[in-house]
Amino acid sequence: MANILLTGGRAPVTLDLARVFRRAGHTVFMAESLRGHLSQPSNAIKANFLVPAPRQEKEAFLIALKKIVAENQIDLLIPTCEEIFHMAMAHDELPLFAEPIKKLKQFHNKWEFVVHAVDNDLHVPETILVQNQEDLLHAYAQWRGLVLKPVYSRFASRTLILPTLQKASSSLTFSARQPWVAQQYIEGQAFCTYSVCHNGRITAHTTYPSRFTAGRGATIVFRHVEHSAIFNWVKSFVGQNKFTGQIAFDFIQTPDGQLFALECNPRATSGVHLLASHPRFAESFSNPFMDCITPTGDRSYMLSAAMLLYGLPAALRHGGFRDWVKTYFSSDDVILDFKDPLPAVMQLRSVLATRAIAKRENISLLEASTFDIEWNGEG
Repeated sequence: MANILLTGGRAPVTLDLARVFRRAGHTVFMAESLRGHLSQPSNAIKANFLVPAPRQEKEAFLIALKKIVAENQIDLLIPTCEEIFHMAMAHDELPLFAEPIKKLKQFHNKWEFVVHAVDNDLHVPETILVQNQEDLLHAYAQWRGLVLKPVYSRFASRTLILPTLQKASSSLTFSARQPWVAQQYIEGQAFCTYSVCHNGRITAHTTYPSRFTAGRGATIVFRHVEHSAIFNWVKSFVGQNKFTGQIAFDFIQTPDGQLFALECNPRATSGVHLLASHPRFAESFSNPFMDCITPTGDRSYMLSAAMLLYGLPAALRHGGFRDWVKTYFSSDDVILDFKDPLPAVMQLRSVLATRAIAKRENISLLEASTFDIEWNGEG
């Protein structure tokens, strides 16, 4: 049995991972920069450590992590959120289940990911790097409908879908360090994936459609589907890049079956929830030679608070209330666990802590959830 250190305890996926590793007999520790985070009261965690904010205090954050690793004889350090990019800068000094920053940056940066995929003969939408007004005009001359997003962003919080040229011109702020990408708009069904990988081999994988979301980006209801074309795309990408760690992709499939990868998240995502009940999921992080596992059963899982806060208003606006009711009452909440009840009982504390950041920084709740950990190419 191993000593496992997780970071990103604010995220429901991290709570689920803590429970997974504890059920498998491992000892779980948690390091977080958000006070009162979601996972803090979980009985799956032996000890919680409050660490400096990686975005604002990177050096102090890394020093704190190294101390926790040494003093608690940590065997494996698993990042889950965007703190991974700050940790990857000290890759050789930590027992990190992740790639070095040079490789992670290629996939996290939305322009570099597209270039990389094209070089590997993998399908992505036609894309233009937008660094100034001239590039923007070129994109609008190229396509009637397009999507604009910063090369570094999350939850689609700043994504513009089918904007007019006037709206785009007034919304975009250009800088050399923070360019945008323009992509041809593609109509179709959205899918997300999540995989655990070792040197190009996939040991755990799930694909799930994106139907209910928080805002435009983060999926909040999860049900595994078998999709061989998507799995083969991921398998090819992971294999060609000899990737180790957790990795996720967003896809769009057109009505005639064409498949395009929109972007990559080289970290944990909500696919964890679909694999958490598999008896060998914990093993997939430590056994690079095991066969790839996929979720068992046909259960639907959800973030119930997000379904109420985001899913219900969207359903009422767009005439999907009946579908929302059916989904809500047939899905299991990923936070509620009667053997570990306190995270669900006390989750409002984490929401209030995030809300305080949102108010202080004058940003949205989603943006506040990553304010102290996100990475936008710095350093």
